[in-house]
Amino acid sequence: MDIVHPRVAGIDVHKKIVWAAVRLPGDATGDRKVVTRSFKTFWRSLQKMAAWLAELGVTDVAMESTGVYWWPVCHALAGAGIEVCVCNAAHMRNVPGRKTDLRDCQWIAELHEHGLLRPSFIPAAEVAALRARTRYRKRLVEQRTAEGQRLAKVLEDAGIKIDSVASRLLGKSGREMIEALIAGERDPGRLADLARGVLRRKIDDLQMACDGRFTDGHGQMCRLHLDAYDHLTATVAELDALVAEAAAPFAAVIARLMTIPGIGQRTAEVIVAETGGDMSRFATSARLAAWAGLAPGDNESAGKRKHAAIRQGSRHLRAAMTESAWATARTRTRPGARFRRLARRFGKGHEKKAATAVAHTLICIAWAVMARGQDYTDAGEDYYDQRDQRNREHLIRHHQQALTRLGCQVTLAPPNDDSPPPGTASPHPPAPPPGQAA
Repeated sequence: MDIVHPRVAGIDVHKKIVWAAVRLPGDATGDRKVVTRSFKTFWRSLQKMAAWLAELGVTDVAMESTGVYWWPVCHALAGAGIEVCVCNAAHMRNVPGRKTDLRDCQWIAELHEHGLLRPSFIPAAEVAALRARTRYRKRLVEQRTAEGQRLAKVLEDAGIKIDSVASRLLGKSGREMIEALIAGERDPGRLADLARGVLRRKIDDLQMACDGRFTDGHGQMCRLHLDAYDHLTATVAELDALVAEAAAPFAAVIARLMTIPGIGQRTAEVIVAETGGDMSRFATSARLAAWAGLAPGDNESAGKRKHAAIRQGSRHLRAAMTESAWATARTRTRPGARFRRLARRFGKGHEKKAATAVAHTLICIAWAVMARGQDYTDAGEDYYDQRDQRNREHLIRHHQQALTRLGCQVTLAPPNDDSPPPGTASPHPPAPPPGQAA
């Protein structure tokens, strides 16, 4: 097998120690020499490792993406001018029964020596800064939602059912009712009178919803959950400003992505943070969809294709695109029409399949928008109806063959002026012969 990288190293990364194996040209032609050393993961030790590799003339290094522990190793090597290939650990597994840290680093070096490893996407510094902020914001939003759910749980224990009447528990009306409960108000009439806007039409229901067994203990827990909710809200607002600052260099790309149905400001920022906004790394939209974990899996053997689940891919990008797919469900756009079309095809209870398929469509559209530098132009919700009309002959032949397989004799006749409009029955429809459909 050809040697692609003559001076290469493989690194097995752990939290406290790293093992480095270097493969160099030997004394005789065709021979290879292996040198191994271990280093601690302190920053100064990692710099010594990078200097040692540079002295040996190593130009390329491969290592596993082990949690977050590979980050300082990668930074130390990149600072020494060494090309780093960070790979998925599942792509470089050693032979079972022969696994040690020393053998792992040697195996990684041997694979990379022959160019058998595929590097993972390592974002640039400005993309990494945006990615860190968007991911942390998503985590905080999830925590804030969890605090709201814990608050609802306390109210449910107290018999307070505000969220059964109001659409939002922590809207202006619901928040004032909860604050009044914490302050000691127990009169259902006074609590219901705090409702605002259209919610005042449900005063009677609110009085019943606010009549419960709310105690001082419930009030103390509600206070804690509300304070935590407010703190997270303030932190999310602060993060929004930091995200906007980090996303400023990608403002043009984000604006183009927002022309796609179902994709708003935050989703567009997540797409740029996860992909970098530069599609030169993804040659086709299919590669981007596969990297995001939205492409169908492949499982073929002996010419037979078997069921295969989608790849794991980038869970952050996949989640964002799936949420966007759900957002298109009620839009009068082509993606919205595709969602409804697929939901009918898969049947009730299988809408998640339709959401995943539409998410695949959206990520392909996003690739085209970023690769071509053009805004998205929607084809309209009647796109598939027009396409079916263009394929009218194919549909006629398909349904004719289906009826023939059911044992029916089909006779096709062009419509005439005397025929009733479509969808209506003629006053005296002729009875077709048994087993024959006209």
